[in-house]
Amino acid sequence: MIFNQVLRRTCLQKRTIASLSALSETHQMLRKTCRDFADGELKPVASKCDREHLYPEAQIKQMGELGLMAMCVPEELGGTGLDYLAYAIAMEEISRGCASAGVIMSVNNSLYLGPILKWGTPKQKETFIKPFTKGTKVGCFALSEPGNGSDAGAAATTATLQGDQFVLNGTKSWITNGAESEAVVLFATTDKSLKHKGISTFLVPKPMKGLEVGKKEDKLGIRASSTCALFFEDCKIDKANILGEPGYGFKIAMKALDQGRVGIASQALGIAQSSLEVAVEYASKRLSFGKSLLKFQTIQNKLAEMALRLESARLLTWRAAWLEDKGMPFTKEAAMAKLAASEAATFLSHQCIQILGGMGYVSDMTAERHYRDARITEIYEGTSEIQRLVIATNLIKEMGF
Repeated sequence: MIFNQVLRRTCLQKRTIASLSALSETHQMLRKTCRDFADGELKPVASKCDREHLYPEAQIKQMGELGLMAMCVPEELGGTGLDYLAYAIAMEEISRGCASAGVIMSVNNSLYLGPILKWGTPKQKETFIKPFTKGTKVGCFALSEPGNGSDAGAAATTATLQGDQFVLNGTKSWITNGAESEAVVLFATTDKSLKHKGISTFLVPKPMKGLEVGKKEDKLGIRASSTCALFFEDCKIDKANILGEPGYGFKIAMKALDQGRVGIASQALGIAQSSLEVAVEYASKRLSFGKSLLKFQTIQNKLAEMALRLESARLLTWRAAWLEDKGMPFTKEAAMAKLAASEAATFLSHQCIQILGGMGYVSDMTAERHYRDARITEIYEGTSEIQRLVIATNLIKEMGF
């Protein structure tokens, strides 16, 4: 992959960070590569893709060529072989250019490839990872259902063993990449009596008999990525398609969501960063009472608060990614990062519109798209309320209560 080829000509050994305030040469180079790509390839098409609900197919393929669609997958499986800090950095820069491209990248990396990389057999990795690393194919993650929302342990979708096959029945909702994906990491109940311990994970190729894709939802934001329901009716898959052990589904889902929250936190950072840039650029050119808006203390106060929230959320996000790279627990930190970054994105995009005034309210400016895109970051991968619950639960455990 292009990034790997460039990377080998640099100091590859500098892949760790001495502190959260200083990135290694590898991470700095990655950040510049992704920023240049976002400026040159994503920003020019982002508004059109949003307005017309267009999947950015060509750009996703280019991201695959850069190694961005399988960042933490080893090179022998077709990935880039980088760490989670690199993934967080890349996700922010891509989302700064187009938040829809960011979530497509996030789902493929952390929610689809992540569980297969950790729990898959060699044959499963060959079938369900290698073809999904180049950007030509993407996967999806099917956990949510119409009736369970944030209750990941209440899967009504069932998987019934019949001979050498499982028969799947049920509905999965709010599936990002649902329309374009060619494989599904699916969670279904195999033993209702065991409740959340009776949930198992399956790898389901698409298309296949018994699996129907619902209509694309008409959404407030992130409109260049598809979100739709998946309907399973007597859909039969081989026993070999179970991921991990039977009953491991809830555990696999929770691990995937921890990683996914780092990705969504990074997406939110990208939205927030772009909002700040738009606000500063506009304020530098807009004159009021004969002087630049940047000279007014009210505007300066807004920009200071925006920068403070952005940098604070970024450090929390990088810390969560760093802990994951070190093999340390990071559930609480991932929730903190996702909560802080998503609320920062909402705040910064709001303040951006305030600074632009009426110009911020029209679609000719990107401010209103950032405002719409930011809102979902407080909802998917667990709402802000769920993040606070995760943080509090883990904090209480850490304190011995």
